[in-house]
Amino acid sequence: MPVDISSFGPRLETERLVLRVPEERDFEPLVAAISDEETSRHIGGVQPPALVWRALCTVIGHWAVRGYGFFTVEDRTTGEWLGRVGPWFPQGWPQPEVGWTIKREAWGKGYASEAAARSIDWAFDDLDWDSVIHLIDEANTGSQGVAKKLGSKNLGYQEEVAGFDMVVDVWGQSREDWRKARR
Repeated sequence: MPVDISSFGPRLETERLVLRVPEERDFEPLVAAISDEETSRHIGGVQPPALVWRALCTVIGHWAVRGYGFFTVEDRTTGEWLGRVGPWFPQGWPQPEVGWTIKREAWGKGYASEAAARSIDWAFDDLDWDSVIHLIDEANTGSQGVAKKLGSKNLGYQEEVAGFDMVVDVWGQSREDWRKARR
C-alpha cells in the first residue's frame, strides 16, 4: 500500500503558486519537461522516461531522508504543473542549494523566482540554513537571471556536480543578506 507522501513536508503558497511534496501524478508532466531539449539542456539533458521515474523517486526519497526537497510547483488557480523548485542536498553537493526547473511553456512569467523565493524563506526560517547556493551552468543565462533577481551573486568558484559530469558556477547568499534584501 502506498505511503501518503504529502506528510513528508509542508504545502507552501505564494500569490500565484502552490508548492507541494512531489507525488506519482507528477511523473507525466516531468517526463514532458525533461524530454524538452531546451528545458533539460543545463540539468543533464533529455532523459528517457525510465530515468525520469528514477529521478522523481529520488526527489521523493530525498524528502523522506532529509525532511526537505524539491517541491512540485503548480498554478494556484488552475492546478497546472509548472515545474519543480526547492531545497536540495544530494550526496556530493558542496552544501544545500535551492534549485529550479520550470517547463519551457512557463518561462518568462516569474514562476522560478517566485517559487525559489518562497523556498528560500522556508529554508532559512524553518530549516535554519545559514546560506543558500544555486549551482548554475555558466551558459544558463536564464537561471543566472533568476539568481540575480533573488539577490544571489556568482561566488567566484565552480563545483563539479556529482553524477552529472558537469562543472557549474556557484551562486548564493547568506541568510543575513537575504533578510536585509527582503525588508
